[in-house]
Amino acid sequence: MKDIKAIRGRAYILDLIAEGEHVRQDFKFAISDARKIARSISAFANREGGALLVGVKDNGTIAGVRNEEDIFMIEQAAEMYCSPPQQVEFQAYKTGETGIVIRAVVAKADCRPVMVKEADKTMKAYYRVADENIVAHPLMVRAWERRAQEIAESFSLDGVESQLLKLLNECESVRADDLILRIAASRRTVENAIVRLAALGLVDFIHQSDAWVLRIADVEGD
Repeated sequence: MKDIKAIRGRAYILDLIAEGEHVRQDFKFAISDARKIARSISAFANREGGALLVGVKDNGTIAGVRNEEDIFMIEQAAEMYCSPPQQVEFQAYKTGETGIVIRAVVAKADCRPVMVKEADKTMKAYYRVADENIVAHPLMVRAWERRAQEIAESFSLDGVESQLLKLLNECESVRADDLILRIAASRRTVENAIVRLAALGLVDFIHQSDAWVLRIADVEGD
């Protein structure tokens, strides 16, 4: 299969399946939409990296890979629909009568964001949250872009940035829009302050209760 030599690995695959789908693993029974796979690649690359188990149903049943087209679609997703293009490493595992399972590994991106070219011509970045691919908050994306530009940052904070940190220390986590309403400054000024604090690693974006919130960053970050 596309010059990928399958090795024995039924026990290994069963162990992976037993973990279920999580922040670093996604089951894929069939690959029919390259753009949808690109979202998974973006989400893994923008978080911690991860792997697709191709030939495994959502319930963990091994169905086996159908044909080489699945591998081609993943490569197409990584190269044509991800910006910048991403590399995917493939390994095939023999699982007995149930067929071959492909583990497609995506590394954490050296430079975020990894964007997806959507059908409507927009560019979106995704982030892996538990077993879902979530659209990254626009300010989160701007913070990644700021880091990628290697802007020399001073840790000296202005008044708005200090107010933001004070509010987050008091509230633990707050939606960005709520922070904007609570700071006596223009929306643009507050958004720029949030982006700078996130780029400095002082605040994190966390997805909870179906919304993005901000909180003081953990020491180790993400």
